[in-house]
Parts: sequence; C-alpha cells; structure tokens
Amino acid sequence: MENIAYVSIGSNIGDRVNFFKKAIELLHRDKGIQVIDISSLYETDPVGYTEQGIFLNAVLKIATAYGPEKLLDKCLEIEQELGRKREIRWGPRTLDLDILLYNQENIETENLSVPHPRMLERAFVIIPLLELDPDIKLPKMDTTLNDVLKEIKDKEGVRLWKRKNGEDAFALFES
Repeated sequence: MENIAYVSIGSNIGDRVNFFKKAIELLHRDKGIQVIDISSLYETDPVGYTEQGIFLNAVLKIATAYGPEKLLDKCLEIEQELGRKREIRWGPRTLDLDILLYNQENIETENLSVPHPRMLERAFVIIPLLELDPDIKLPKMDTTLNDVLKEIKDKEGVRLWKRKNGEDAFALFES
C-alpha cells in the first residue's frame, strides 16, 4: 500500500463510539486500506450549525492502495452504510469521514479538495492530527500546524475524551 492518508472521523448522533468502532473496522477490513494509527478521542462542540449535540472526533492515519477519488468513494460508502443522512450542512450525523491529507499532494477535483479546505480553521482536526504526527507538514505551506493551532479561537471547544493507550490503533475500543 503505497499511499498515506489522514482521515478525520466524527459522530454526534446515537452511540458515537460504536459508530467509530464500526467505521474503523470497515476501513480496516477493506483489502485496499490499512488503519495504521488513530489519535485519542476528543469531545468537541459543534462548529457551523451549533444547534446539535456534542461531537466525538479523532484522526486516523491509513495506508491505502487506492487513489484519492476511490478512497473518497470508500469513505462515503461507509458513511452511508452507517446511516449518514445529509439534511443540514454541518448538521448532526452518525458518521463523518473526511480525507484531510493524501501523501503530500494538493488535489482539486469536482468532488475532492486535499488538503481539506477547512482543516486549518478547525482545532478538532488539527489537535488529533498533531497528536499522530507532531512534525507533519502540509503541502506548499510554510507555516507549521502548531502555529496555525495557536491562531484558532475555538480550541477550548476540544476536550480530550479518551486517551490513546499504547500503539495499537484499536486500543481505544477495548473494554
């Protein structure tokens, strides 16, 4: 699997942890995807549409044989399988999977923008991403993610919910 991608995962409806478990399991079971690592879980206040429940968020590091569009298709399939409905922009959801980074590529297609276009505005993405890779660089960007994070105003809306223990990507979900 020659490509490395970072994918954000979020949920604020129902059994959020169970949606995470199922999504990670479905990603990992796919022959073209290997889940390498997962950040700690963070509970976060909603952004954009604020009249909704609190989110659970994390970032996954994956290796994939898929190109970016095919990976997007797989993420959308998993969202659908786990009951995602797109009724309100930035509204409540059982599951949200967004490709944040794909190798060190800048990608602009009709369906996909990588790096994710709003990731630099969202502490709930940057904090777990930096946890996985504190030295990560964004393509064609001189500023570090730590410097970007310092400028974000909603950091207090991101709270550690369950710390990752050890190196096992599935350790967060063990009883």
